[in-house]
Amino acid sequence: MSLAQFAGAQLARKTKQKGPRALALVELSPNGKARLIPIAIMVGDKFYDASAYKASPVPMALWSETVYEGERSGVSQGLFTVGGAARVGDAWFAEGKWQPAGSAPSKPRPVDKKPVLDEDEGPPKLRRREPETAPSSPVPASPASSVSTPPQTPTTASTTTAPASAAPAPPSDQSPDPSATASTTANETDPNRPVLRRGKTETLGTTERTVAPAAAKKASAAAPAKTGDKRGAIQLIPAISDADGPDPRPYSYDIHSDEEQKYRKQMLAQASAALQKYIQETTPVLAAPRTPRPPAPKTPARAAKPLQPNFEDAEFRTFDLWNTNEPVFVLTAKAHPARTSGDAASTADLTYFITLVAKADIYGDLRPLRANVTDTHHLDEFSRLELIDAVDADGDGRGELLFREVSDAGSAWGVYRAGADQLFPLFQGTPSGGSPVAP
Repeated sequence: MSLAQFAGAQLARKTKQKGPRALALVELSPNGKARLIPIAIMVGDKFYDASAYKASPVPMALWSETVYEGERSGVSQGLFTVGGAARVGDAWFAEGKWQPAGSAPSKPRPVDKKPVLDEDEGPPKLRRREPETAPSSPVPASPASSVSTPPQTPTTASTTTAPASAAPAPPSDQSPDPSATASTTANETDPNRPVLRRGKTETLGTTERTVAPAAAKKASAAAPAKTGDKRGAIQLIPAISDADGPDPRPYSYDIHSDEEQKYRKQMLAQASAALQKYIQETTPVLAAPRTPRPPAPKTPARAAKPLQPNFEDAEFRTFDLWNTNEPVFVLTAKAHPARTSGDAASTADLTYFITLVAKADIYGDLRPLRANVTDTHHLDEFSRLELIDAVDADGDGRGELLFREVSDAGSAWGVYRAGADQLFPLFQGTPSGGSPVAP
């Protein structure tokens, strides 16, 4: 075998074929009902549309009993188990069971099988005889044992013999034990007595374990109310299904409030500049007759400042996609530019959609990676980008940005990687007009 063939054989043995890794979206309703929308599936190093990959008759990503792990910015939110697949138009989705993180019942503790101890060994028993309160002759005794007892006073003797003469003694297995009754009464006032629970006896040291489930149940009931839903009543959670993939890792970036306000202002300024440029490029020039203007005044005219747009529903998010402490900022907003007297009615009433992605350099300045601007009249040319979240789509441990792309043809999904100077598309789905995802 030649050296080249040997090297090729060694490389072929070291190369490991990656298993399928599916990316989907869990649509969680307020009532707890969930369904799954497939997005993409990666086989080897290539992405495929999960709604069409091996759809014979059901796509591979929606096979029954497939488990997806929902992640919000890389933090696990729960598990979704596919139950059955359905189709609406040309869009697929799956019904199934959603199990939030932390809601799984704890495993029962195994029974500690220890040898039975002798009565004189081990901890004190609940019922123990108290010498100072126990009567001298609780149970009728045999003649031999009565001889060995110490002599009693006349008062005590009359007290013990009166019940015996009144009625015959019942059998020993049915007669109540006066010593047990006395000791139980004394133990009820004992602060160190054992605590009883239904089905088992526990000491006072285990009281915290009986309170913890109630507190956990209360916290789990209040958890859905604390979860922020920025899309109304429905939550959209990215989900991954991969048998051999890496463990999820968080992609959120902790930023100080002052620093956040600083970068937010810079992002809004860049978004305003991108919007002004887009308006100049897309607004048609109207040829209208103009009346002659009077001569310019002697004082030099100042250049008019561009009107600042009115941003609405602005959302500013920060991610650490590569876990290198290099933040990536994403700003999404709607805008209505201020109307002037020269604006046409068809362009002044438009709603503009802006999505700006930028990265901070070592000097704290923002480097724009992509500025996506469109309006309600140009969705056929420029699609609208709606940020869903950061997710590890290819399983390399680094996060990518998941967007929903809305156009006149429908909605599709796009996965982008943040590079040094721009966003690189890893996957772009086909627009579907029958998407089951709520707008």
